[in-house]
Amino acid sequence: MSRHTVTIDLTQEKETKEKETLLEIKNLKKYYPVTAGVFKRKIGDIKAVDDISLTLKRGETFGLVGESGCGKSTAGKTILRLTDPTEGQIIFDGKDITHISGAKLRETRKNFQMVFQDPYASLNSKMMVGHIVDEPKRNFTKKSHKELILEIKQLLKRVGLREEDYYKYPHEFSGGQRQRIGIARALALNPKLIVADEPVSALDVSIQSQVLNLLQELQDEFDLTYLFIAHDLSVVKHMSDRIGVMYLGNLVEVSEKDEIYEEPLHPYTQALTSAIPDPNPLNKKERIILEGDVPSPQNPPSGCVFHTRCPVAMPKCQEIVPQLKEVRPNREVACLLYEEE
Repeated sequence: MSRHTVTIDLTQEKETKEKETLLEIKNLKKYYPVTAGVFKRKIGDIKAVDDISLTLKRGETFGLVGESGCGKSTAGKTILRLTDPTEGQIIFDGKDITHISGAKLRETRKNFQMVFQDPYASLNSKMMVGHIVDEPKRNFTKKSHKELILEIKQLLKRVGLREEDYYKYPHEFSGGQRQRIGIARALALNPKLIVADEPVSALDVSIQSQVLNLLQELQDEFDLTYLFIAHDLSVVKHMSDRIGVMYLGNLVEVSEKDEIYEEPLHPYTQALTSAIPDPNPLNKKERIILEGDVPSPQNPPSGCVFHTRCPVAMPKCQEIVPQLKEVRPNREVACLLYEEE
C-alpha cells in the first residue's frame, strides 16, 4: 500500500512541476537604431521585436512560427540575453534577468542554452569536438580533465555519435552529425531551457526527423523546456505543445497546437495553415494567397501591422492597434475581428 502511495505522490509532484511557469516575457521589445550621414545621426529604428508577451511552462515545447524576417530568431536571442532588450521584462525561474550583467548573468546562463540554425557556422572549425562540447563545463565546473573526457564521451554517445568522435574536428562530419554536436554542447550543463532556432532547416529531410525525435527523447530524459523556432508549420506541429504566430515583430495568435491547426483564428494564421501540404491528393484545400510583400520593420504600417495584406481588413484596422487577448479558453488573438467576442 505504501509503495503505491509514494508512486502517486511522485506523479502528482511531477505534474505540478510541469505546470509551473519557467519563463515569462512581458512587453519585450528589441529595436536596432538606423543611422545616416557622416555623424551617424539616428533616423529611425528597425523594430525586430515589437512588444511581445508570452509564458513557458516547465517541460513544455512552445513553438514560434512566422515568415522569414518576422523577428523569431531575434526574440530567442533576446530572451537568452545574447542581445540586450530595448524594453520589457524577462523573468526566468522567478527572477528578473532583464538588466543583470557580469557575474550574475554568467551564473544564470548555465540554465539556458541555444541550438543554432547553421550546424556549420555555429561550431569552431579549429577545435576538436570534445573541446567544443566540454567548453561550457570547463567554464562552470572544477572537474578534472579525466572526468570531463568521460562525461563528454558519454554525452556524445547519447546524441548518436561515437566516443572516438571526441578527437575529431567538425569538418569530418555531415550536417546532421554537426547538429548533434551542437545539441550535445547545449546539454553539457544540464540547462532548464533550450532555445532551438530552426535546428533542422539546414538539414536533409531524411535527417530532420532523426534530429527532431532526438530532441523529444532528450526533453523527457533531461526535463527540458523548449522554445522551438521554425517556419515549417508541419515541423512545429510535430514538436510543440503550444504555438505562437509572429508577424512583423508582433505575436498575432497563441494557442494549443491542435486548435491552431484545426481552426486558425487570425487571418495571417489562416493563410499560413492553408499552405501546409496535404499528403492525401484527393483532399482539396483552398489556398489563401496573401498579396503584396511584408512591410519594412523600419517603417511598419499604422494600426494593425497586417492590414496591408489582410484579405478581410476593415477601415478601423488602419488606425487601431489590436492587443493580444484571450477570445476563447486558452486562445489569444490580436485581431479586431474578435474585439466583440
